[in-house]
Amino acid sequence: MGTVNPLGLNVEQTWKALMAGKSGIARIQSFNPAETGIQTRIAGEVKGFNPEDRIDRKEARRLDRFSQFALVAAMEAVAQSGLKLEGDTRNDVGAIIAGSGGGIATLIQQAYTLKERGAGRISPFTVPAFMPNAAAGIVSIRLGCWGPSFSITSACASSADALGVALDMIRSGRAKAVVAGGSEASIVPICVASFEQAQALSSHFNDAPEKASRPFDRNRDGFVLSEGAAVLILEDEAFAQARGARVLAELAGYGAASDGYHITAPEPEGRGATKAMLNALRDAGAASTDVTYINAHGTSTPLNDKVETLVLKKVLGEAALRVPVSSTKSMTGHLAGAAGALEAVVCVKAVETGWAPPTINYDTPDPECDLDYIPWQARQIAAGVVLSNSFGFGGHNSCLAFRGYSG
Repeated sequence: MGTVNPLGLNVEQTWKALMAGKSGIARIQSFNPAETGIQTRIAGEVKGFNPEDRIDRKEARRLDRFSQFALVAAMEAVAQSGLKLEGDTRNDVGAIIAGSGGGIATLIQQAYTLKERGAGRISPFTVPAFMPNAAAGIVSIRLGCWGPSFSITSACASSADALGVALDMIRSGRAKAVVAGGSEASIVPICVASFEQAQALSSHFNDAPEKASRPFDRNRDGFVLSEGAAVLILEDEAFAQARGARVLAELAGYGAASDGYHITAPEPEGRGATKAMLNALRDAGAASTDVTYINAHGTSTPLNDKVETLVLKKVLGEAALRVPVSSTKSMTGHLAGAAGALEAVVCVKAVETGWAPPTINYDTPDPECDLDYIPWQARQIAAGVVLSNSFGFGGHNSCLAFRGYSG
């Protein structure tokens, strides 16, 4: 696994921060919101990231930030896995890197250049930098993944869907391994302003950024936009065994379903989300009684957290009050198209270590959000099935099911 996110520049840093209940949310540094009248002052920016530490300087300059994130995370994942991308092996390894925004910063920058300096000053690398499949392409090219390679876009469910499609690709025999995940770099004025106008962002904690993302808390008032990438290496069991891989966990099931209701709001009864979770359990050959931890979508918006709580009760029944649930978005913020992959990393670490990270900022209980959200302190969990929820604008709902691997 590999990641670049507001809490750290690799998996080890990220996991330590999560277990300590540390927030990665801070004042926006990449631009001045006040210059354009944006009221939101906070976001989950990646800190201390220098692409040239890992990528050739000339190439790094031609890549949008979202592709830089993806490539660095993929390099960490491949290195950690010990997978040798050489010889004929490359033909059997795919690359699926999802995202919801693509290289939007490059597009905006070049649009300004066109207006102010004319067509002759536009970079010939503009389209290759902003196209949504750029990250999948550069990962495939630089790492040597010669199997199927493409991007998936389903808003905030994008990278969870990337892992689910990778799972199906391996099961079908179209690949023996897939470098799968997501990347996002959309902390730019137009995105922040748009979410702000939609009243989706937290607006009451500009002076206390670390308190802004507060999933399931009664005083939640919106999500915090973040950036980063996460990539996992999925492999066919026989392929992994043959090369002596150290298996961290099994991706046992994937479920997806649509609300068919509204472009931004969740269906009030959680129809699609409930179906996605049940489909994931069915795909894993598991029952709701096997679930020992859930990493919630948990965005910190009034509607999402209320509906997701209802969904968990429908899926788990009476056990819903006993199964621990946490939202790591309370610490990372919302990585949009990369959120599902980052939270998959969290779930794999939970399976591997037997510990689940907390939900920070859960201070005031909400009567409509009355489950065990692991407030403030990490907790040991029992062995079993771990679920990860990802829901996106457009009514997209995805769920991944993980469990320990016995070999």
